[in-house]
Amino acid sequence: MRGSRISPIWLVLIGIASVQFGAAVAKDLFGQIEPTAMVWLRLATSAVVLVAVARPRLRGRSRADWVTVLAFGLTLGSMNWAIYQSFARIPLGLAVTIEFVGPLTLAVVMSRRPRDLLWVALAGVGIGLLGFEKTELDPVGVAFALVAGGAWAAYILLSVQTGARWPGLDGLAMASVVATVILMPFAIPAGGSDLLEPHILVLGVAVGLLSSVIPYAADLVALRRIRPGVFSILMSLEPAAAAIVAMLVLDEFLSPLQWLAVAAVTAASVGATRGSDAISEPVPN
Repeated sequence: MRGSRISPIWLVLIGIASVQFGAAVAKDLFGQIEPTAMVWLRLATSAVVLVAVARPRLRGRSRADWVTVLAFGLTLGSMNWAIYQSFARIPLGLAVTIEFVGPLTLAVVMSRRPRDLLWVALAGVGIGLLGFEKTELDPVGVAFALVAGGAWAAYILLSVQTGARWPGLDGLAMASVVATVILMPFAIPAGGSDLLEPHILVLGVAVGLLSSVIPYAADLVALRRIRPGVFSILMSLEPAAAAIVAMLVLDEFLSPLQWLAVAAVTAASVGATRGSDAISEPVPN
């Protein structure tokens, strides 16, 4: 990827689209493989690629370094597992919209600007609109999206601590290994013999590349040439991007009221992150 020839804004947008296409491909496979097994294939793929690229140094690490990266890995695994469980039950666009409340709330808390409470209120209105739909959303799917949102907020905080202790991609690579190992005892029984199917393995690797490797690379290059505040605003397009990709790939069409909810959360996120660097770390949903 030659970042010098591609606008950093386009790189961020490519990363966003890649994440959501990866999620759509994963969801399309849920009839053939359990979500837990699929998210494990994704994490395993990203772990292998990141370790190969970063070649993290493990010698001389303090206990605090390992505690931090273990917590980071646990959060990474929980976030990905929860969001996959969510969009296995509710539309992808709505799952990402509800999940986004986590980093949005964190941005407001970290900004400490009283007026930003208005953005939280707007996001709350957006989520509340989903409750007025005649077709009820699966409450378990909604709950998983909220759990993923909370894990996303924790991921952002832990990524800062991990970056301070582990150089480059070392911390993220090790966290991906931790997440893969933690999920393995649950993923292998859930996937069973399906994990040995060649087409499942190939598509699982594709999901890992689309949802993790490509966005990481794009965002890493973009963040060298773009202010974190601008990056945060662009990341606010995630809910809308998820809804559009789900419509194109999965034939998941949202109602006008649901689109209004997505728009409200997106607008709230843009408003909360304007002039703030509170959310500056990309996350694979």
